[in-house]
Amino acid sequence: MATILVVDDELGIRALLSEILTDEGHTVELAENAAQARVARERCRPDLVLLDIWMPDVDGITLLKEWGGGGMLTMPVIMMSGHGTIDTAVEATKFGAIAFLEKPITLQKLLRAVEQALVKTVAPRPAPVVGLQSYARSAEMPVHVAPTLGVVQATSMPVSNGLSSEQSFELDRPLREARDAFEKSYFEFHLAKENGSMTRVAEKTGLERTHLYRKLKQLGVDLSRNKRGNGI
Repeated sequence: MATILVVDDELGIRALLSEILTDEGHTVELAENAAQARVARERCRPDLVLLDIWMPDVDGITLLKEWGGGGMLTMPVIMMSGHGTIDTAVEATKFGAIAFLEKPITLQKLLRAVEQALVKTVAPRPAPVVGLQSYARSAEMPVHVAPTLGVVQATSMPVSNGLSSEQSFELDRPLREARDAFEKSYFEFHLAKENGSMTRVAEKTGLERTHLYRKLKQLGVDLSRNKRGNGI
């Protein structure tokens, strides 16, 4: 999942977008003006920015130009506005925005725009081995790292349904892809271990069932092969 910075002077908009994106599994940072957005961008280095155009101090287009001119537009930016025009959208695109969302923003349009923007991430960061090790510990998988090859190998105890007891993860890829691959294996491991019981997997992983089910679908986990009676 990604770190997304939401910049909007309206509290209600920030809260709504934060709730939706957090529910989708993303980490969300919030800023209500350009000054806070600058600080947040430097602190968390977001994978994506949702930037409102009309703000009281410095408007979104000006901030977009600033980032672009300073070589700081290292992440995709989606502009938002409740008073947008075609000219405004064209101007935003001209200065580096990859999409424009008109308020009120529908859930479907938001999620589609975010998904498409993350695919086009400009400067993917390498997956940190430490993060993968923490995932592996929670999945009861010892980790063996071959730093010269950029490969993490996780070994687990074999489980009853024949889940592979050893898997390798290629680190020479965008962070989001590496993390998704590991998360997919992590959930497949627990589904196999719990014989497909969503209830027990939710308890084991600390996720609410609805969020867990959505995440499994998002990661492309094949639930059919793990289903058993009332397990799902």
